[in-house]
Amino acid sequence: MPTTEARRPLASRGTRWARAIASALASSRVTPNQISMVSIVFAALGAWFLVEWPSPAGLVLAAVCVQLRLACNLFDGMVAIEGGKQSATGALYNELPDRIADSLFIVALGYAIGLPWLGWLGALLAALTAYVRATGGALGFAQDFRGPMAKPHRMAVLTLGCLAAAIEVALAGSLHALLVAAVVIAAGSAITCVTRTRAIAAQLRAAGQGP
Repeated sequence: MPTTEARRPLASRGTRWARAIASALASSRVTPNQISMVSIVFAALGAWFLVEWPSPAGLVLAAVCVQLRLACNLFDGMVAIEGGKQSATGALYNELPDRIADSLFIVALGYAIGLPWLGWLGALLAALTAYVRATGGALGFAQDFRGPMAKPHRMAVLTLGCLAAAIEVALAGSLHALLVAAVVIAAGSAITCVTRTRAIAAQLRAAGQGP
């Protein structure tokens, strides 16, 4: 895991249940890097549900996998920092599994609605939001986690899309909710790239590094 300055601000870190689970994990032999890797497993499973079993039950399970992936993202950092189990490779494992998990979910979303190009576009733009954030950090600024479609927002949209689609499939046999989710994720990620880039440019200008 990176230092606390590079952590995404999450209100859930201060909840009693999160602290209790993180404490139990920190006391075990589980490492933060292992938790990060498990997030990919949940993402792959959720992607399978989206593409291969888009039934009401499958879509609910996909939504559960999204939340389990986010839980891994929460606990890897808490175990590393609050639990004192940081490692030399933590920053690497903090980023790469996230990019893989994002891509698995969003690409699968495109295939689930019969529009693979939209899933790939959404995944590319989601990865680009992280690239822009990391670029700001590489330039010496605090990493910018603003939205409107940062990772938690993307996963919230996907979760709601899956749950809405589960009801929609049961009632009408269609998946329009997933289409809406895919469009919102792609468009919102594009806007996020712009907002983060403009913020970095403003910081560079303020630092006197050119117009």
